[in-house]
Amino acid sequence: MSDDIVPRVSTTTIRPCGPQDIPALFSIINDAAQAYKGIIPADCWHEPYMSLDELTREIGHGIAFWGCEEGGKLVGIMGIQDCGEVTLIRHAYVKTDERRKGIGEKLLKQLETMTPKPILIGTWSAADWAIRFYEKNGYRSLSRPETERLLRRYWDIPERQIETSIVLANARWVS
Repeated sequence: MSDDIVPRVSTTTIRPCGPQDIPALFSIINDAAQAYKGIIPADCWHEPYMSLDELTREIGHGIAFWGCEEGGKLVGIMGIQDCGEVTLIRHAYVKTDERRKGIGEKLLKQLETMTPKPILIGTWSAADWAIRFYEKNGYRSLSRPETERLLRRYWDIPERQIETSIVLANARWVS
């Protein structure tokens, strides 16, 4: 190899996000959520998808965000929330131009190591790509009655979102 050719080394870090990361979290969520536009029910879509106030409230309700940082910039985020006997994975998003590079899987694997409890994940029923991602990573879709029961118990979301969402669980979940 010639001395003037230096290979570019990409450093990927999974790290907790802090208050200084809120602008990046907001940007990543609203960029990645564009995938839902025209997919989820129109009455559930709004711009921005998640407001800054809502993001701040979610953090205040105990969602701890973790980020995947490449070259000093966050490219994906995922939240984890302790809910007593279960842990929820919340708000998993990867920047549109960074998808399909293993970022979501790295984040999910990191968060899975942080709890011995069963993990539940809620997503839109129409987000088939998200459902496939979680199934590929060992999660299974729960029945409609169980989904509705769990969404009402652990999530604070509107009834319309409950009607159009699904819950997936890891192997630790026993119905």
